[in-house]
Amino acid sequence: MIDETTLISQLRDRESRNEAFGALLATYGDRLYWHIRRIVVSHDDAEDVMQETAVKLLTGIDGYRGDSKLVTWLYRIATNEALLHLRRECHLLQSIDSLGEVLAERVEAEADVDADRATVLFQQAIALLPTQQRLAFNLRYYDDMPYEQMAQVTGKSVGSLKTNYHLAVERIKRYIKENSI
Repeated sequence: MIDETTLISQLRDRESRNEAFGALLATYGDRLYWHIRRIVVSHDDAEDVMQETAVKLLTGIDGYRGDSKLVTWLYRIATNEALLHLRRECHLLQSIDSLGEVLAERVEAEADVDADRATVLFQQAIALLPTQQRLAFNLRYYDDMPYEQMAQVTGKSVGSLKTNYHLAVERIKRYIKENSI
């Protein structure tokens, strides 16, 4: 297990930064990539957002106050960068939530050749959720994150996250039921 205090010190030190950054990516890289990918759907977009997240991490590490775990701070940066990426895709006067159909189409385009219909339907149902419900669902379902940590990542209250998660589950069930053969 990685010692967070040592890692932060090494990230702040110019001489040990590269090695520490490698250790950070080895520990959290896959989790962050898949968190981002579930938000933006496309592999290429996830790679771009991951790079932006890395830049923000390295340029902002001196400002990290330690109010939360390092992984929580990383998720917050990754989430904000992924949402910023989606906002850039939106046309003027559109909200991120209006991208649901586009994201659902990407799910099908990005689906593994061996993916079964149920998996694709499940992923499309998630893509069609309003942004806050999708974030709450992904953090809870895929990352098994406690609501308190989710609140630190998203800046939302525990109560609203629980509500969004519950609503997301209901919408996903309804979508799958309505679209199953």
